[in-house]
Amino acid sequence: MPTYIVLLGPPGAGKGTQAKVLAEKFDLPHVSSGDIFRENMKNDTELGKQAQAYISKGELVPDDVTIEMIRERFSRSDCKNGAILDGFPRTPVQADALEQMLRGFGGRVNLVPYITAPVQVLIERLAGRWTCRANGHIFHEQFNPPEKNGICDLDQSELYQRDDDKAETVLHRIEVYQAQTAPLISYYKDRGVLAEINGFAPIEEVSADLMFALKY
Repeated sequence: MPTYIVLLGPPGAGKGTQAKVLAEKFDLPHVSSGDIFRENMKNDTELGKQAQAYISKGELVPDDVTIEMIRERFSRSDCKNGAILDGFPRTPVQADALEQMLRGFGGRVNLVPYITAPVQVLIERLAGRWTCRANGHIFHEQFNPPEKNGICDLDQSELYQRDDDKAETVLHRIEVYQAQTAPLISYYKDRGVLAEINGFAPIEEVSADLMFALKY
């Protein structure tokens, strides 16, 4: 039976970092809604155009657009044994759609780690983030600064700050998350698959807590 792990947590909680750790441990693809959005926007698909209008304002992409993108991603061969989901689902409607999708693939959500952190910490983490324009490498003014200001260490391309990483947009993203995504905490808690993880701890401790929750 395939294994599906859904990572929950507000923007900046460290879901992406931990998703990569889990993907390596379990040899499963890291399915990030953000990556899927960017792929569609880069390829100028119709779904990508619709997503861009919302992402640029720091708002959640509508359920029907997101669900269709995820469905296409799950149809690829690397997801045959399951996936680590990061950024999806974001609403109970999406969670219901995910359950239906996974039944079609012969699986279900096995565990939902909920990674938490104080709001001020989330803002500090995100507002200082800069992205490599060529390949999406991530740098941070405080935690992971580039050797040369504004230049990616890995491919020498320009670093830029995405609209959704600017301070005012970050705060709005967190507020939107709390209003629209927080109900998922109860959704998965009621199903007995939620595990709360302290995302304010060092990365290694967060990873260890995740492994413990997964009984790995």
